[in-house]
Amino acid sequence: MRPLQISAETAQKLSKSLNVPIEQIMHMPQHILIAKLAELEKKNDSTEK
Repeated sequence: MRPLQISAETAQKLSKSLNVPIEQIMHMPQHILIAKLAELEKKNDSTEK
């Protein structure tokens, strides 16, 4: 599996928001990363209301 095609800056931001190491972000399958981002968005929406 190849690393995600994202910039280092994007990987750092994702790492901070998801609380996972950058290395794990870079080697995470794309569909899992998208699912985690969706969970994070859902959590942010529920806390803003």
